[in-house]
Amino acid sequence: MIVSRSLQAMGALVALAGCVQAQPEGMAFAPVYKGIETKLLDGDLVRFDVVMERAQSGADVEDYAECAAAQYTLIRGYGFARHIKTDVAQVNGIWQGQAVYTISPALPDGLRTLDAEVVAASCAENGIPMV
Repeated sequence: MIVSRSLQAMGALVALAGCVQAQPEGMAFAPVYKGIETKLLDGDLVRFDVVMERAQSGADVEDYAECAAAQYTLIRGYGFARHIKTDVAQVNGIWQGQAVYTISPALPDGLRTLDAEVVAASCAENGIPMV
């Protein structure tokens, strides 16, 4: 009986897998980056509002905001940033993100820190626009 149920479950998964639409061949991920707005909130606390279309998920929006934070950090003469929060929403196919970072000259405490030079280089390599 256990084997029979396992086979039934596998069959159901195979059937579901057939329902997923594959991306047409030749159609590469082609996001449209619609803009970045920065706002200095207080001292070294900065908010980044980003807008994009054709994101595959909220992670793409978060990456866009992180790239903005990295470049902004460098522009301000700092080398590091610490992620505070990112909120992502999709409305009528338009993805919006609002991220908050602190920027600093030295590596800050925290789990979600970034080396601005390394992140900015990766963003440039991956074609993600920055501030």
